[in-house]
Amino acid sequence: MKLKALFATSSLVLACLGAPAAHAAGTLNVALHQDPGNWDPIATFLVSWGAVGSQVFDGLIIRTPDMKLVPGLATKWEFTDKNTKLRFTLRPNVKFHDGEPFDAEAVKFTFDRLLGEEGKKGPQQSNYTSIDKVVVVNPMTVDFILKSPDPVLLTKLAGYGAMIVPPKYIKEKGSQFFGMNPVGTGPFKFSEYKPKIALALERNPNYWGGAPKVDNLNYRFIAEPATQAAELQAGRIDVANQIPLSMVETLKKDSKLAVLSMDGPVALALRYNTQRGIMKDKEVRKALTMAVDRDAIIKTILLGNAKPIASFQGVLSFGNDPSMKPLPFNPAQAQAMLKKAGVKPGTSIQLDFRGPDSNFREVAQAVAGYLQAVGITVSLKPYETNVLLNDIIPNGKTGEMWQNQWGGWTFDYDNTAYAMYYTKQRWNPFDDDAKLNALLHTQRNTWDQAARKQTLHEIARYVADQALEMPLYSLNTVYGLNKRAKNLDLPADGRFRFVNATVE
Repeated sequence: MKLKALFATSSLVLACLGAPAAHAAGTLNVALHQDPGNWDPIATFLVSWGAVGSQVFDGLIIRTPDMKLVPGLATKWEFTDKNTKLRFTLRPNVKFHDGEPFDAEAVKFTFDRLLGEEGKKGPQQSNYTSIDKVVVVNPMTVDFILKSPDPVLLTKLAGYGAMIVPPKYIKEKGSQFFGMNPVGTGPFKFSEYKPKIALALERNPNYWGGAPKVDNLNYRFIAEPATQAAELQAGRIDVANQIPLSMVETLKKDSKLAVLSMDGPVALALRYNTQRGIMKDKEVRKALTMAVDRDAIIKTILLGNAKPIASFQGVLSFGNDPSMKPLPFNPAQAQAMLKKAGVKPGTSIQLDFRGPDSNFREVAQAVAGYLQAVGITVSLKPYETNVLLNDIIPNGKTGEMWQNQWGGWTFDYDNTAYAMYYTKQRWNPFDDDAKLNALLHTQRNTWDQAARKQTLHEIARYVADQALEMPLYSLNTVYGLNKRAKNLDLPADGRFRFVNATVE
């Protein structure tokens, strides 16, 4: 982007938000790579939603940046009746941003809505199907009646679909209005929203956990990592959630800036369309995986800001098997396997990916080069991110391969594997495997964590044997920061809560 256009864009955004052209004291400016387009907790699966939603809403439980589960809108919880009932004692004297009181009826309304017809319209309902119903015991106590075990339930109650919403407001305004004008109990309140451009939040002075230290929190939706980096360098944003990895060292040399890189939950793979052309043969799929030097991609393109993976999860994931090794890079063997499978040199396949993701665009180009070396011609097809995620993948319109990227925010392989591999799930448009379904069901329906870990290991090995995807890497969470922003408490999963943040 040319410098003149860049300044014009920045001025437009600030004008839309009603903010001054220069930094105001007490204002934190954050860049996000994507606008989820709907702020209803049951309508989302995107990390970019969590980066905002965790400011506006609270769950019964909060997960801290160091992965601890602590009281949120509930002050305590306990299992009763042989793990079939989960009782929550609620926090008193909490109000939603519009003044509506938070109580047991709000919790019941939230989960009745999530598990009912409204919830069916969004992607979150399947994460909470172990809950049969929520029963109001008294105004400050609720019981979750469980119809099956869910060993990840407490973590799930700390985010996304489980965020508590206001019954009266939604009944009066409707879900569509709520999605564009959300009301929660969180540390920041919605102020102004310009879809695909910017979003402004303001401090909630009555927040039960203590009022935030900044008055305003401004988000800008900037899809291109290079543009995020340019705005960071210009001092117009304080936190960038995506920057070109090629610019990390340059940003580090700027005395006003810092770069933070940490192990994160995001795994990337190339998923195979197992119903299309040469991809019907699992030996072909294995050959393509062996044709790509993933270690070289991590070293040369990602500059070490990632780790190799053998399954679709990172090192912090419960269920990760450190003894499991990726298929080796062996182009000669890959070529022999393709020849044995009858794949003719020059065979063409299509790779679909998120067009605005410049980091992955380089990875896709490298993959195409490696596959070209074993006789496979790859056509790269970029999509606008929301189109790829909301239409192309879930409706089974992909080419032979597509960019599969998952945040796995629970840091539990269940959250990833069930969504990716169970029959008719949103991210599994092609495969129907009874054995895999049974394994996924087994691990999800036990409280025995040791037994579950073994089953998760078995799932990962089975997926690898079937070669449902080409595991690429677990990506570090990388933030670009202006040093004037302090006490950011940045999480590995990208779900910001800037309660303690200050701006010098």
